[in-house]
Amino acid sequence: MTDRPLGAQISHMLKSRGVDTIFGIPGVHNVELYRGIEEAGITHVLARHEQGAGFMADGYARATGKPGVAYVITGPGLTNIMTPMGQAYSDSVPMLVISSCLAETAACRGQLHQMRDQRAAAATVCDWSEEARSPRAAYDLIDRALAEFTAARPRPKHLQLPIPLLEAPAPPALPAMAATRTPGVTPTGLAKARDLLDHARRPLFILGGGARGGADSARAVLRSQGAASFCTQAGRGIAAVDDPLNFGATLARPESAAVIASADAVIAIGTELAEVDLWRESLGHDAPMLRVDLDPESLSDGQRADLHVACDAADFLAALAEAQEGREPRQSDWTAEEVAAARARWRAEADAERPGIVPLCDALRAVLPADAMIYSDMTQFAYVAQEVWDMSRPGHWHHPFGFGTLGYALPAAIGGAVARPNLPTLAIAGDYGFQYTLQELGTAVELGLPLPILLWDNGKLKEIEDSMTASQIAPNAVVARNPDFLALARAYGAHACAPETPADLQQAVLEALAADRPTLIRMTL
Repeated sequence: MTDRPLGAQISHMLKSRGVDTIFGIPGVHNVELYRGIEEAGITHVLARHEQGAGFMADGYARATGKPGVAYVITGPGLTNIMTPMGQAYSDSVPMLVISSCLAETAACRGQLHQMRDQRAAAATVCDWSEEARSPRAAYDLIDRALAEFTAARPRPKHLQLPIPLLEAPAPPALPAMAATRTPGVTPTGLAKARDLLDHARRPLFILGGGARGGADSARAVLRSQGAASFCTQAGRGIAAVDDPLNFGATLARPESAAVIASADAVIAIGTELAEVDLWRESLGHDAPMLRVDLDPESLSDGQRADLHVACDAADFLAALAEAQEGREPRQSDWTAEEVAAARARWRAEADAERPGIVPLCDALRAVLPADAMIYSDMTQFAYVAQEVWDMSRPGHWHHPFGFGTLGYALPAAIGGAVARPNLPTLAIAGDYGFQYTLQELGTAVELGLPLPILLWDNGKLKEIEDSMTASQIAPNAVVARNPDFLALARAYGAHACAPETPADLQQAVLEALAADRPTLIRMTL
């Protein structure tokens, strides 16, 4: 119960709440946060840029389900991490960013790292951004953030602390509160789903990233109902790979709207059905639709669901699976042949749109361990892979879906590898996006991570070039001079190679997973 500077007390508090890793960069304005890290027994990962620290925290959170925590300085430290905060907000990732702030800004100008309104700036990219002006307020806001991560839709929070407050003695935080749970499924909500399914001949499930925790239950429900399914790209792996009625992550295919229109009951679970899921205005359904989501905003969107159930998706799926126990499996009007034919057509379309990538995806999938966790960037390789690469389990492919930021893959994969020591992790980046955060190679080398980094190098912003051409715009500003990526990786102390065949690529990835440091694997057509 000894008083310590508040910065040290916060690290001890976080440790008592289960935080074992913090990502960040120390600076003169947040040095007090670092006073208690080692004493509390927390591991600190030193990023090379606050953007990298934010993506590492994001990757850690996605790998573990625990909040990713980052420490940054006043002003530019916070603005640098705002892009990862925006990405975490878009993808429902629990992230707690703790920054210092100046004690006075209205009556004083010319201070180091000064901003007009730092708290308000951060509020534009996170769930909430608050300033604590007492130790009690700091502790209460941290506990509020941790409670909301488990009781509501997990989204990033920002807490800022005046520098004098961080330096001043403070009593320790009170013991942790009991965990707050998400709203459970009600008998009424379950009855809505059962009634809809009991009268359906072509039931269809749309499974989103929010349903990842209910994969086993989802598979049981799909089997018992003879239901077909689509998943969003964040929901890949929820339906079984060998389920003959699994349409996969193909919602963005225009023809999927006609397939969905042929269903006579649609149940969408844990998905926003957002633009980045569909790439069209509406899902395409004509049948009654039931939406299950933790977020009331998603339930009241433009998709106009007929029935709403507000609860945790995994809890709902578990209750629905339990309700089906002991009942004879139903035979629906969906056929394996129509699903297989549609998937074959859509796979051929993906291969024709971005030639040469599908065979490489097949080669990689054949050799990666089943428990490999993949982090991808905004690159054509990932766009194809997310459609044609079926995942055997959910939550093992992470991508910057909604916000769509470049530079995500490498630092996020570092965070994921830190979270899962001795388990395989893979990063996939394009040549342009890789250069946003390539300096984090230094962190990966420093940590000795056996991390394969697949670099898809087509020497240009190919997706943008294709978009310009399709819009009848002469391609402009889509080619940039690339460095010698292999030499650059070696300069950081990483391994590097450039396989020329799919078989060479497979061997390079296997060797990289067993290496003593990261390996940059440059791929070209």
